Amino acid sequence: MATTHIRHQLHLHGAQVKRLALLGLVVLLLPTAAQAQRRASSKANKGRGGNVKSVTVDNLPAYDERWFHPGMYLGFSGSRFTIEQSQAYINNQNITANAVVSPSLTVGFIGDARLGKPVSPFIFRFAPGVTFLTRRVEFRPRGYPNPDSIVTQTVTSTVVQFPLLLKYQSERRRNTRMYMIAGLSPNLTASKRRSDPLRNQAQALNTDLTVEYGVGLDLFYPLFKLAPELRFSHGLRNLLVEDNNVFSRSLQSISTNSVTLYINIQN
Repeated sequence: MATTHIRHQLHLHGAQVKRLALLGLVVLLLPTAAQAQRRASSKANKGRGGNVKSVTVDNLPAYDERWFHPGMYLGFSGSRFTIEQSQAYINNQNITANAVVSPSLTVGFIGDARLGKPVSPFIFRFAPGVTFLTRRVEFRPRGYPNPDSIVTQTVTSTVVQFPLLLKYQSERRRNTRMYMIAGLSPNLTASKRRSDPLRNQAQALNTDLTVEYGVGLDLFYPLFKLAPELRFSHGLRNLLVEDNNVFSRSLQSISTNSVTLYINIQN
């Protein structure tokens, strides 16, 4: 049975509160950055005597005039389950469950479509991809005497993702600009692997819907645009498959949670 504390009802644990605070700070600073970009009109660096030392060249100057931009991305994630204990655990409390953060890899393609006139701040992004991930939950007996008594349930999956995202970008300053991005992503598990089914008995559903949000930085180069992006993802569905084993009975719900560093490349 889940606690009634509003923080737990919204699944806002300590690390997530910090991420939301960081995102809020970026939202507050973005208008200031955009205003600073408008004031930066000179492209030449001058020395003390007024001599021009160097000139900054605008790469891909007509980039925003095109309405569509394809690309690809590579993502490195840390993912885990967000779990809630069940009433059986509350009554018994012989087993504690803890989610373990595990690395994962994502690859995919990008399709950006401009919404509105040229140099519009709004971009619609469709970014289908495939994620190879492993999520773990450790079950520890109460007062466990040694690490050998810990039973780890592992769910290894290949997940196909279909993110539908809205990108809001600041004005371009020479060859850089900031942006924020958010949206929803339907996910489908294409395959699951359980190396030891007798030991790994915990299971998760094959479909999920996640909310995505993050920030990024566009860097313009002569032949392409590179955009490092930090994005957070939280599952909206309870993925727990109820079964008659001690692991399923100890849990009330499990949902996905991940932090991903994307490297986006577009032309």
